Amino acid sequence: MARPADLSASRALISGLVTDRYSADVLAGDWRAPARGRSQQIPAERELVVEEVETGWCGMIVRVEKAGGMHVVHLEDRHGRVRAFPLGPGFLIDGAPVELVPPAPSAGDRAALAAVREAATRTASGSRAVADAPARVARGSRIFVEGRHDAELVEKVWGADLRIEGVVVELLEGVDDLRAVIRDFRPSAQRRMGVLVDHLVPGTKEQRIVDEALGIPEARDHVLVVGHPFVDVWQSVQPERLGWSQWPVIPRGTSWKHGVLAELGWPHDSQADVARGWKQILRQVRSYADLQPELLGRVEELIDFVTAEV
Repeated sequence: MARPADLSASRALISGLVTDRYSADVLAGDWRAPARGRSQQIPAERELVVEEVETGWCGMIVRVEKAGGMHVVHLEDRHGRVRAFPLGPGFLIDGAPVELVPPAPSAGDRAALAAVREAATRTASGSRAVADAPARVARGSRIFVEGRHDAELVEKVWGADLRIEGVVVELLEGVDDLRAVIRDFRPSAQRRMGVLVDHLVPGTKEQRIVDEALGIPEARDHVLVVGHPFVDVWQSVQPERLGWSQWPVIPRGTSWKHGVLAELGWPHDSQADVARGWKQILRQVRSYADLQPELLGRVEELIDFVTAEV
């Protein structure tokens, strides 16, 4: 026969078992979690090895790119074959489900992006861009350049600045009649005249013409003539933009522009070839950084002169 003490202990044990059976909430915890666990977001970093669930393709991430409005991850398998998959859920790492997300940009990428954004706020001349600014009514002051190619180059690099300032660029078609142009223009404090001359080097014909033109009374105080040392404005483009370390020397007796085009291996027999060649050269100019400093300084000097408040 059991003793009373033993009966009491047995009843307590049975009571505890019955209570434990129903004390826990069977719905408590993540009872719906998949057998492999819930997917975790993982940045799709290069060289990370993942498996695509639907195809079983296993490979190392070689790049992530945006295509057709969505991010795509490229996986290279052990045989060097590459397949692309949409970035997102549906991947495994060591058997655990993951959702691949775009990797955070590196310090270099962030710096490059900042540089692009900064460039977008600058004009081709390096000035601060003014968004949606209307062109100013043209000033009485003008900048004159020798020919069409000079004007096109100035427009490409400084065009935005000149429109903001209301400065018009006019063609001289050569400097031989510079004195007559100055007299016809009738410069004044409110009508300044800036002139850009090619190949303005001491001892040259161009220097003599400029000296004589600046000696007339009409040129006093309100005319500024500056020049660059290049044979032609073409030469003000950095030669590296054309694949050269320096501009070629063209033999005397050969048309300089035709000789340059011949050196480039471009058509050079006619004036139409020259016009097309210049367009190709001009396309290589993206900003002031693609021009020689000898031209940059002179154009900036002219802009300052004709826009100075009096």
